[in-house]
Amino acid sequence: MGTRTGRGAARERPADRRAAPEAGAPTADAALDGRWLVLGKDGRLTAYARTRAGLLRWTETRPGGPHWSDPQLVPVPDLTHLSVVQGADTYVHFLGRRARAAGGPATVDVVHAIQYQTGRPVTEWRSLGNPHKEPEKAARFGAPVAAVSATGRVHVLVRNAGGGLMLRREAPSGRWEPWQDLKGSGVRDGFVAAALASGRIEVLAGNTQHALRWRQSEADGDFGREANIALRVAPGTAALLETAPDRPTYYWTDEESGQLVAHRVGGWVIPLGAATADRVAVLRAALDGYDCTVLAHRGLDGHVMFAVCGTENEGAGLWWAPVGERSTGAPALALDGCGRVVLALIGPDGALRVARQAAGPGLTFDTAVRV
Repeated sequence: MGTRTGRGAARERPADRRAAPEAGAPTADAALDGRWLVLGKDGRLTAYARTRAGLLRWTETRPGGPHWSDPQLVPVPDLTHLSVVQGADTYVHFLGRRARAAGGPATVDVVHAIQYQTGRPVTEWRSLGNPHKEPEKAARFGAPVAAVSATGRVHVLVRNAGGGLMLRREAPSGRWEPWQDLKGSGVRDGFVAAALASGRIEVLAGNTQHALRWRQSEADGDFGREANIALRVAPGTAALLETAPDRPTYYWTDEESGQLVAHRVGGWVIPLGAATADRVAVLRAALDGYDCTVLAHRGLDGHVMFAVCGTENEGAGLWWAPVGERSTGAPALALDGCGRVVLALIGPDGALRVARQAAGPGLTFDTAVRV
């Protein structure tokens, strides 16, 4: 199923118009890594971004919008990276890499906080430490990525100083287990991890030669290494979407060709044509009664493009259409409380912009609104 291109993305409903934020309102430096547009249990969307001072968030004032709260700043000092993940229980988890300098080498650790309900305060940021005892190695600890199993256990994955993958996760009691070494070689930051509906977690990472995979054989079980994929993943471009029961499709930009590709284990690598500078956003949605996959990415020129295909039918071709906005990082996709596809991006001015699915067949977006 293709998108309707035309000028459908240039329509705006009067109810979506809103005045620009007041002068002095905080603005974003970048979107968070991960799925940074999330739907809460109450049907409201929340968008998250980073500033130098910490975490920034916007929240819909009612399910389905169109209005949002002003940006709210959650101060978190000394972060170099910040990622977000939502569990099946709708709790939102934040994982940061913190580097504090006090007249000597920076002290690096991983910090974690939770938002339990839409619009509610974020918990205290707690340190998960660093498996390296030597300061020089500890300073080279990577950026954390997390996934949440069906039982709500948070699994934190980080590249270690030697290029392997480290895991720290919650025990059934809620306490944190010690760091585990999942091995690997030459792992680069910007990898992706996600939990499937079964609760199993899969990981796709890259080094300078291959795509590397880890998976759990069962929910909350041990991780095992899988066969490498003989393609190179451009760092920070990988995404993972469950497209059939317990079967993920991987998407990434191939470092050799510069093309976006899709791949399912045991199948061919499918070229999708457009290159992307950041992680591609992926979402399953019912459109015109069909099970579809929606993709959105920021191109090398900064413009955001989107496309639609039948789920697991990328090989039939898809057509990229412009959203009409430029972004400073990866866009995000989600379904709102009314079941409409919503695309969010952080504009060059640091403001959140939101485009909502327009009425009519296929998928087009109303003009993006500056929140």
